[in-house]
Amino acid sequence: MNRFLAWFCSAIAACLALLAVFMVPASAEVSGGRFIDLPGVKLWVIDTGGGGEPIILLHPRTGHSAIWEKQIAGFAAAGFRVIAPDKPGAGKSMMLPEVKPFAYTETLDALVDRLKIERFILLGVAEGGYFAFDYAAWKPDKVRKLVLGATGLGVQVDEEGSAFRRNSAIPGFSKLPADVRELSPTYRGFNPEGVRRWLEIEHQAAQIDVPRHLLRTPNTVEKLATLKMPVLVVAGDVDLTTPSGAIRLWAKHLPQHEFKLITEAGHAVMWEQPEAFNAAVLDFIQR
Repeated sequence: MNRFLAWFCSAIAACLALLAVFMVPASAEVSGGRFIDLPGVKLWVIDTGGGGEPIILLHPRTGHSAIWEKQIAGFAAAGFRVIAPDKPGAGKSMMLPEVKPFAYTETLDALVDRLKIERFILLGVAEGGYFAFDYAAWKPDKVRKLVLGATGLGVQVDEEGSAFRRNSAIPGFSKLPADVRELSPTYRGFNPEGVRRWLEIEHQAAQIDVPRHLLRTPNTVEKLATLKMPVLVVAGDVDLTTPSGAIRLWAKHLPQHEFKLITEAGHAVMWEQPEAFNAAVLDFIQR
């Protein structure tokens, strides 16, 4: 009996630990953060601190660091130091007056140096994936593992990829509201409060009259072939913005990668299905 009680208590403790990692409430909001002065920008950064391995999260264009509120607590609970900056010109980060557009990857590298981080895990979703790929190709020795989610990478694709885009295009899609383009019908139907919070973050994403940031070098299939670190590619199975088929077409050019398709998830895959997304990422980066 004593052995059974010990086993039962251990099982309960394990379940509670998993819940702490994955079951982040939909209403959770990111707290903390600070400004870091870097060349050309006053960067707002969420940093959980601690001695765990760093993981840097790069948000989509329709978001800022708060879009990761369902990941920050989960990854931190798993022992990682989670760092989530607002891209310059998004959220709270501010570009300095009269500064010309520059590569976001250079700001990221300046941040890494300022925080004295030698090696880390890099995760980018949607437009954040563009910059995560650009950085990993530029500074491969600093990126232990790379996660790219729901992103076309801005890759200059081959004819097969171009044909897919033409054939899968939805007339008038770009004129639809952001939540319709990026959140799945299932999520919008069942989670009105989650949609409200997502829209709140989306409305704070881009500042007025701030130029878009540049890639350091164009993202191409040839550039994909240079990546040597392990890569996890994540797609949502009802993503209308960047369909899983389009993602598979660029992912095939990677020397090595794992592919994870998350069901009932649109373009905002980490927001709609945080438990599945977090589980896939943690399984990959903890190996």
